[in-house]
Amino acid sequence: MPRENINDLLAFVAVARERSFTRAAAKLGVSQSALSHTIRQLEARLGVRLLSRTTRAVTPTEPGERLLEGIAPHFDEIEVQVDALNALRDKPAGTIRITAADYAIKYVLWPKLRKFLPQYPDIKVELVLDNGLTDIVTERYDAGVRMGEHLAKDMISARIGPDFCLAVVGSPSYFASRPEPHHPKDLVGHACINFRFPSSGGLYVWEFEEDGRELRIRVDGQVNFNNSFDILQAALDGFGLAYIPEEIILPYVKEGRLVRTLRKFSPHWDGYHLYYPSRRQSSPAFIAVLDALRHRE
Repeated sequence: MPRENINDLLAFVAVARERSFTRAAAKLGVSQSALSHTIRQLEARLGVRLLSRTTRAVTPTEPGERLLEGIAPHFDEIEVQVDALNALRDKPAGTIRITAADYAIKYVLWPKLRKFLPQYPDIKVELVLDNGLTDIVTERYDAGVRMGEHLAKDMISARIGPDFCLAVVGSPSYFASRPEPHHPKDLVGHACINFRFPSSGGLYVWEFEEDGRELRIRVDGQVNFNNSFDILQAALDGFGLAYIPEEIILPYVKEGRLVRTLRKFSPHWDGYHLYYPSRRQSSPAFIAVLDALRHRE
């Protein structure tokens, strides 16, 4: 098979998996127009339409789905075998793709990786922000980061961060016109800044603890976000109470820009874990990254 045909098939697999010409083009390092032209040529050569395009989405047609199922696993296997060759090199090499929440990237992953990466110039790490619960196998990530309680049972995991807790905070300007809550149930009468899960679309139900019992409070407010740092900014701007990781808010509490409340009701959560499918164990680059990220007391 001519090399250009293989490249065209790789382009098709990228678009079919990403469900987007824009994301696939960025992943392949080509322009969107060039990628679209490649797919049109492939469809013309094969004589079938492989992708259904609408203004909202790109999805494989029935022939496209059949082609994807037939060729994608073979390309994946080639990638695995090429990665395995790195074991024969003097130094670990390759690209490790990890998906994680914003807080985990900034406060858990990056502080360790910025010390690790200069020692391994042949290792590349791609950190992809995702505050949802991404399927790392389907999306072809090498690993993901979640709290211990959310780990899939069929994955291998390693703890990479300490326990942490969430903190309820509001600005002094907010509390100037509102009484401070003394119990989580008091939050019902407050303007709260919600977190919306990108994957499910649902709102996070604020979780507290009293005398060993779990309290779940549904709150409401004028603004919702899908990341911690926008929620932090909205709280600083006086739009309501926020419930975000303690480490993020401590500097602002110390400066007097935020006021913490309901502290005794905030439970400690199991720390972040890196989770991954078993096939990644054979990659020297992945093993090196995993060792650098492990949490050590």
